[in-house]
Amino acid sequence: MIKVGDRLPDVQFNVPGSEGMKQMRTGDVFAGKTVALFAVPGAFTPTCSARHLPSFREHLAEFKAKGIDTVACTAVNDHFVMGAWAKDQNVVDQILMLSDGSADFAKATGLDADFSKFGMGARSKRYSMIVKDGVVSQLHVEEAGEYKVSSAEYLLAQLG
Repeated sequence: MIKVGDRLPDVQFNVPGSEGMKQMRTGDVFAGKTVALFAVPGAFTPTCSARHLPSFREHLAEFKAKGIDTVACTAVNDHFVMGAWAKDQNVVDQILMLSDGSADFAKATGLDADFSKFGMGARSKRYSMIVKDGVVSQLHVEEAGEYKVSSAEYLLAQLG
């Protein structure tokens, strides 16, 4: 599993936005920026929709005030689902939605999880991280079934 001090792997994301889908590589998202990245097991799932994404939406200004250039969300969902979820959650062009449809990023970071027993297949673990110029400076991975250390509130507290 990726750890603090490691550089993020080079993968491609499909990114929905108000002007349609665009392809972005890891470097396009993280190079030269400080990014608060959080991952959810799935768009439109209960905790992800009711608590996780809304926590970041509600605290966007605080992240910006603490030097965060971009807040980004990743999930193992296709860009159509991520785009629809962004519209549903009112975060289009506010939170960068990084579609990891084939779980390439999740697997390359070692943050993938098998949700087959729930009928969901390969997914991402729930986590949050701070990435500075492509290098992980903080990483907070949830235990299975938990929602604590990946919240916006927890991550903001770690930023001081």
